[in-house]
Amino acid sequence: MESDANTLSSSPTFSHSSNTLSSSSPPQLVMTPCAACKILRRRCAEKCVLAPYFPPTEPAKFTTAHRVFGASNIIKFLQELPECQRADAVASMVYEAGARIRDPVYGSAGAICQLQKQVNELQAQLAKAQAEVVNMQFQQANLVALICMEMSQTPQESPQQSVDNFITSPSHSSGYQNNLSFFEDNTNLNSLWEPLWT
Repeated sequence: MESDANTLSSSPTFSHSSNTLSSSSPPQLVMTPCAACKILRRRCAEKCVLAPYFPPTEPAKFTTAHRVFGASNIIKFLQELPECQRADAVASMVYEAGARIRDPVYGSAGAICQLQKQVNELQAQLAKAQAEVVNMQFQQANLVALICMEMSQTPQESPQQSVDNFITSPSHSSGYQNNLSFFEDNTNLNSLWEPLWT
């Protein structure tokens, strides 16, 4: 009986100590698997190669790359690269996979060709506009030169020069000479009529 009592009296102490140990232990962390492991339905390890680049909030990112390259090829490719280049490699793979899904024949090369075509068209338009600008500048320069030439050939005359030019002009001098001859003719006629009156 005494042994049973001792057992009963000691059992609460044991349970209390077990409660104390359980309360002092840190809680277990529940790790969310990355998008790659979640889609592949496998356990996400602590040092998962895909976890830093395919977070659980972006499942479409891994789905796109997985459809074109496959999970094993992605893992193998990332393991062969240093960590400083893996993020750029994942971005390139996701872009290439998206382009390949949109254009199964040409992939990203088709997008590059389309952009190069647009660049060539814009360069042609720019060259045409620059040629038109040069042509307009050339026409403007010719017009200014022509105006300056006209102004240099016909200088502005002073009033005295205008009068002198008018007097010495052929039409005015011929008219003046005609008037003189007419006056001389009248004088001769008067001299003929004078004897008749006397």
